[in-house]
Parts: sequence; structure tokens; C-alpha cells
Amino acid sequence: MAIILLCIFFITLASGLPLFAAMLSTAFAGIIYIDKLGQLRIMIQQFYGGMEPFSLLAIPYFILVGELMSHSGLTSRLLRFSEALVGHLKGGLGYVTVVASIIFAGVNGSAAADASAVGSIMIPAMKKGGYPDSYAAGLTAGSSLIGPIIPPSIFMILFGAMTKTNVGALFIAGVVPGLLLGIAFIIMHRISAARLALPIVNSKFSFKELLLSTGGAIAALFAPGIIVGGILFGFMTPTESGAVACGYVLIMGLMWTRQLSRKGILQSVCNTVRLTSVIFIVIGAATIVGWILSSERLPQQLAPLVMQYASSPSMVLLFISCIIFLIGMFMEEIAALVLLTPVFSPLAAQAGIDPLHFGIVMTLNITIALITPPMGACVYIVSSVGNVPLEKMFKHIWPFVAVALICQLLLIFVPELSLWLPRLLGY
Repeated sequence: MAIILLCIFFITLASGLPLFAAMLSTAFAGIIYIDKLGQLRIMIQQFYGGMEPFSLLAIPYFILVGELMSHSGLTSRLLRFSEALVGHLKGGLGYVTVVASIIFAGVNGSAAADASAVGSIMIPAMKKGGYPDSYAAGLTAGSSLIGPIIPPSIFMILFGAMTKTNVGALFIAGVVPGLLLGIAFIIMHRISAARLALPIVNSKFSFKELLLSTGGAIAALFAPGIIVGGILFGFMTPTESGAVACGYVLIMGLMWTRQLSRKGILQSVCNTVRLTSVIFIVIGAATIVGWILSSERLPQQLAPLVMQYASSPSMVLLFISCIIFLIGMFMEEIAALVLLTPVFSPLAAQAGIDPLHFGIVMTLNITIALITPPMGACVYIVSSVGNVPLEKMFKHIWPFVAVALICQLLLIFVPELSLWLPRLLGY
């Protein structure tokens, strides 16, 4: 049945239907296939039920934080700070891109927002500095993968809502893997900088410039501290931390940078409403399909098959990751997460995999799909904001995919990378 529904989904999607409509059509076909038309009313309940968990309210807050930061000038100050910190190194602009992505990841938890905000500034700067445009775009797209791993994370919020896993614990579990991914891209860029003979941005390190840029970026650097610190010390839930961060960035934009106008606020709110609406409609539609697959006991049917060939929890995770990687290449990421989580989470639980470990592996898996052709959303975003042809990006994106997959393997076979910090803090 799963194969039939998957075929129907891709056919309807290829016909030009919007993603949520393709999913609803697939769900309706599934109801007809199992000959339970009386359950059509349950489709409506599942649609709204998928959007009901309170933790999902954090999503619009984190999107709004990113929007307000862009319109208040805080994002450009972060980039200046990153340049002062690592711009003196060989290939410094590439380091700036990765470091800026790490910092920006601690604000809004979206790879797409990271790719758009950082890419719109850094890609033209790298091209002007003599970087090959395909490499500049690939590094920006690759670095954007850090966004959903370092807390906060929209993907982790969705995963936590569907599996009843503590979202705060998931956020803490993502800190080390997110930094690992950032370090991996820094190492890769160091090797590429020598191979491509990339130029130096600043002739030497300037402590004065670092102090000045830190003073200008201090308000922006404090925003991730509010989000992560509030959750870490138990003062706030992820939703509350998102709301507080919104208020903080709003005040800083109006009173500190004084660059946030009424028009900027209105545009930030409109963009947040538009993006949130798209995400929630997809969540509702995907929830119906997931409910059908679960009601037909697909996870229970998969379990014996997987256990037959996977002798350990790590091998089960590897098997699941391979499937998600292949599906993620051809399916929108949020839809893939909402569809596949109910299918694979019971299988992971049966294999004795810690929910936090599974959540981080699942999140990184879905995140890698953001740069894998042909559906990788960040590839299209970076191509657009950086004015780099898609064919060049597709040709040069695979080294960054390979680095991310190596990090994925480390997370699978070394669970402590994601479990050490939550256990240390008592989660």
C-alpha cells in the first residue's frame, strides 16, 4: 500500500498540484483503497489535529525572530562580527560564511532563512573577492544545514510534537552535532582554500575591529542566549523562549539599531504568516497520510523485515537513514519529516534507540535533503539570491553532501555525540 500511495503522491505532484493538495489527494486515494469511506470524516479531525500540538506554536515565533533580525540590521552586524573574528585567515570569507551560519542558526532554526540571509550578503562578497561562484554558492548552501541542528530547530519542534519527545531536550541534544557539522565544513573549507588559492579578506587580525564589531553585534549575539539559555536552565519552554526572543529583537530593532521601521515590522509579520501557513497546511495534510499508513500497521510490517537484516540499533538507524535520504531527494522536507516520523519512530523504539538520538539523526537526515538535487530547497534559494546558475550548483554541491553524510555516520555510530549533553543536564 505504501508504494501505491507514494506513486499516487508523485503523480499528483508532477501534474502541478500544490504540495498539500497532492497529499490530500493521496490520503483520499488511500481511504478508497482500504475501502473505508466512512472514515472520511476522520480526515478532517486528523488534518486539524496535526496542527494542534502547543509546541508547534514555537514555529511562527522563531520565523518572526529571523525576519525581525534581518529588517533591524542585526544580521549584517553578525556578519561584520564574523568577518572580524575569522576574516584574516586564508579564504577568510568562507570562514565568515560558516561562522555566521552557526550564529544565525541559534536564532531561527531554519536552513532556508539561513541560506537566504547569509547568502544574499556573502555570495556577492565571495564572488567579488575572487571565489569561484559555484564554490561560494555550495559553501553557503552547505553551511545552511547547520540551521536546523543547532537550537532552536523547526524540524525538532515537529519531531517532538509527533513523538511526544521533550523539545527542550531535543534542542540540547542538537548542540554538539550542530557544532560538529560546523567544524566539518570549516575543515573542508580549509582544504579547499589551499587547493583553490583563495584570497585573504583582511591583511591581519585587528583586535580593535573585533571589539567594535562585537559591540555592534552584542544585541544580536544575545538573542541565541535567550533562546538556548532559557530552555537550558528551565526558565522557559521553547514556545515561551521564542516569544521572549521576538520581543527582545523587536525592542533592539526599535531602540538599539533604530533600523526597524513600521514597514519592516509589517513585512516581517506578513512573511511569518505566509511561511507559517504553508508549513501548517503541509503538516495537516501529511498527518492524514501518516495516519492512514499507521492505521494499516505499516511500521509493524516493516519491523520484522528490518530486524532480519539489521543486527544492532546502529544498523537499524543506518537502514532508516538510507531510506530517508533517498526519499528526501524527491520530497519536500517538512512533508517527508511529518510522513516518515510516524512510520520509523515505532521501529526505532522497538530497536532500543533513544528517542533523542533518533530525533537528531532524523533531523540531520531531513536537513541533508535540503541540498540534495533535484528537490533541495536551499539549492534553489542560494541559486536565486546569489545569481548562480542551477547547473553549476548541482555539479558542485555533492562534496558538501558528502561531508554532511560523514557527520551523519558519526552520529549514528557514536550516540554519545547527541546524548552526552542532555544526560549531563539531567534530561
